[in-house]
Amino acid sequence: MHNPPPCVLEHWSSSEVDPAIRLAYWREVAHNWVDVQPLSRGAELDASWSLLRGENRFFGTKRSTAYEMRTHARHVPPGEDMVVLSMLESGELDLNAAPGQGHHAGTGMLGLYVPQQEGAYRWGHNARQTYVALERREVWAALGHPPGNLLVAAQRCELVPMLMSQLSHLGRLVRHPGTLTDEDFAGLLDATRSLALLFLRTLGRQDQERAPDDGHESLHAGRHAAALRFMEQQAHQPSLDAAQIAHAIGCSRTRLYEAFAAQQQTVMGSLRELRLQRARRAIETSLRLHVGMLAWHCGFAHASDFSRLFRTRFGLSPTEWHRQARGGPD
Repeated sequence: MHNPPPCVLEHWSSSEVDPAIRLAYWREVAHNWVDVQPLSRGAELDASWSLLRGENRFFGTKRSTAYEMRTHARHVPPGEDMVVLSMLESGELDLNAAPGQGHHAGTGMLGLYVPQQEGAYRWGHNARQTYVALERREVWAALGHPPGNLLVAAQRCELVPMLMSQLSHLGRLVRHPGTLTDEDFAGLLDATRSLALLFLRTLGRQDQERAPDDGHESLHAGRHAAALRFMEQQAHQPSLDAAQIAHAIGCSRTRLYEAFAAQQQTVMGSLRELRLQRARRAIETSLRLHVGMLAWHCGFAHASDFSRLFRTRFGLSPTEWHRQARGGPD
């Protein structure tokens, strides 16, 4: 019989260290591939993490109070190229990423995440993530295309319930070890990896089967990419609308709408998201904040509309976000 490679089970908890250094401790042990953002004033980090480490794959389960982490290629160590297939067992997660890749995940949702891509992950209070990390090259091979941040609905693939059950069960065993040997855990990790890759292959095959044979899919993809590039260049124009975007990329508004619908997006929704992400980045890097001027520069005609949309999207007003990013009162 095939003997799976050995694996090691490790545990960390913020309760093991003084509260004053818990955030630094959590950065060191759990998030050395990302940038962990400071907690809100007065909040105390309470987090735990169990990791099953095998050859070229990992399984982990984390729980924590609310905090934020940011991903970017510059945070990933050289030679590391992993993709995370994650299930949210409890709590909530908001991902603010590139247009079309941001989403809100609730309990019981499955997502695919690429640490090399820029994004801000806001974990809700007592969120628990259980995940398997796989090499990017094998995920790419399974899907048939480069992996990106993706939220997977349960009805999209028949293997979703089986994979979620496997992740949940292995998570419970990892958090409460004692009845299984290292060899047992290695076998379960190997089986979880195999099931995850089977799920990704099925997902990729279903996407290919749904693609039309008349070339419309490639036309949609090209128009979508061209529209996003034009929107990025002209997002500062408050008057920018679908008619202008369609004219700029050489298609009708109907074809433009179809291209975005193929990505489960809307034209103006994507433009709004692009503007809001641009505003968020500007707020975080500005020493002083003038909401009206920022709104205009980011393509919002009215500061009040901008403030309302920003709060709806990120949970804080622009002023509150700036204050949090600067670490205290202006």
